[in-house]
Amino acid sequence: MLRLPRVLRPLIAAMLACAGAHTARAEPGPANACAREAFRVVIDVGHTAQSPGATSARGVPEFVFNLKLAQRIEQHLLDVGFRRSVLVITEGRSRKGLAARIKRANALGADLFLSIHHDSVPNKFLEKWEFEGKQRGFSDRFSGHSIFISHDNSDRAGSLQFASLLGTQLRERGLQYTPHYTDRIMGHRQRLLIDAQVGVYRYDQLLVLRDTDMPAVLLEAGSIINREEELRMGSVKHQALISAAVADAVESFCTGRRPRTPTNAASRDGEVSKQATAPAEVVPVRAIKQR
Repeated sequence: MLRLPRVLRPLIAAMLACAGAHTARAEPGPANACAREAFRVVIDVGHTAQSPGATSARGVPEFVFNLKLAQRIEQHLLDVGFRRSVLVITEGRSRKGLAARIKRANALGADLFLSIHHDSVPNKFLEKWEFEGKQRGFSDRFSGHSIFISHDNSDRAGSLQFASLLGTQLRERGLQYTPHYTDRIMGHRQRLLIDAQVGVYRYDQLLVLRDTDMPAVLLEAGSIINREEELRMGSVKHQALISAAVADAVESFCTGRRPRTPTNAASRDGEVSKQATAPAEVVPVRAIKQR
């Protein structure tokens, strides 16, 4: 074995330590890793306690379903490292509440907006049944989830990207979207299906999709006017399934986004506006969660 002179040993050791430190610093991380700790998702609880939306086949307000699922989604995102996720609960009547939730979401500097709803059907499709001594409306004709975006959102491409990712995750978990929005019998509620693989529809008139300053998607998680699906929507197991799908879709979306830098995007009025994509660094914003 070659023995180094004693005087050279400290010098060689220092050189090796320096080289090791340089190698450790230079070792590249994942090229497209998602910075979960910086990525902010706003989870919007659809409707309000004062304007609770649809009524389920058993008489439960839609707002109750929306709140429970949104809370579970928020907790799942927090658990997997999206620590800046924010749950937005709005009070008041519907029109005023819409303006308030849009203003709050835009002020939060979010990277993604997801509004949680549960579906019903036009009154003309309702049948009558008795539940707990009261007559209720129901329709078992339609079932399944649906996903909506607006082409007038300032980041249309981002909205469609996340919507398709979410639809894919739901499909991979065995969940089916409802095609009934394509039927002419839906009248003014008929929508254009823009991703037939995973159930993404275009709905330009929804303010929360149109006027938010970030990619925005609305999820109708299922039909609560369908008696069987109503029970499924209320189960912890099914809520956990949807929450996991959302978290995986958010992870994929976050990974695929560029760092948040201003880019030119066409606004609804045809003007050029600055649109941010995803954050390189985000200043924390305080938000109040109303429980």
